[in-house]
Amino acid sequence: MPEGDTVWQAARRLHDALADQVLTRSDLRVPRFATADLTGRTVLDVTPRGKHLLTRVEGGLTLHSHLRMDGSWRVYTPGQRWNGGPAHQIRAILGNADRTAVGYRLPVLELIRTTDEDRAVGHLGPDLLGPDWDPGLALANLLKDPARPLGEALLDQRNLAGIGNIFKSELCFLLGVTPWLPVGELPADRSAKLPVLARKLLEFNRERPVRNTTGRRGQDLFVYGRARRPCLRCRTPIRLADQGDGSRERPTYWCPVCQPGPAPFTPRR
Repeated sequence: MPEGDTVWQAARRLHDALADQVLTRSDLRVPRFATADLTGRTVLDVTPRGKHLLTRVEGGLTLHSHLRMDGSWRVYTPGQRWNGGPAHQIRAILGNADRTAVGYRLPVLELIRTTDEDRAVGHLGPDLLGPDWDPGLALANLLKDPARPLGEALLDQRNLAGIGNIFKSELCFLLGVTPWLPVGELPADRSAKLPVLARKLLEFNRERPVRNTTGRRGQDLFVYGRARRPCLRCRTPIRLADQGDGSRERPTYWCPVCQPGPAPFTPRR
């Protein structure tokens, strides 16, 4: 699933292509909004909110989309071949004289009143890359359920918006705790550090084509995707197990030496 940094990049690409331009093409390929026509309206801005995208259009309308696992927005110039997937996967087309934005495999696509945006994204916690970022509120949200495993709490967008499975694993490594540690047992100094470090990671990566949490060239991530490979710090093999709240399990990576604490009895091989 795209995380806050990649959604921020997608919003910037869409904003650069569409903002302040009049739409000459509009095609929403979802049954509920198939007859909606936005042509002739000016796109005002494209704003990310956590993992959501809000494309605001003249006349008080917002096209709300979410990429989830494999959705994407691609931007093309006139005559350029569309290569985001087969035509039947296209869910939205927004075009002007110079650019065409095509949304592929969008599981969430709805046209709402701009005044009703809160209905779509109002449940989200402070956005790590947004103007509403509030580290104190984010930490308070995380600590509301002190028995909840830290990894699950970080993925809950109601606590803070923008962290996905990669940043979850990397952030837990940098904090020196396992993702299964109850969030209420996080030492006070690391609790204070958590929201600051989370924002730092996303800010560092929002301009980068390849995500990096280590600051090293050629060694981009500390633990994510590195099962059975040596830890970059202590050389112990990285472990992999599933973590979830019962509705969905996510692959989770950690170093058993650098991240002491509770962990599954049967790591995934």
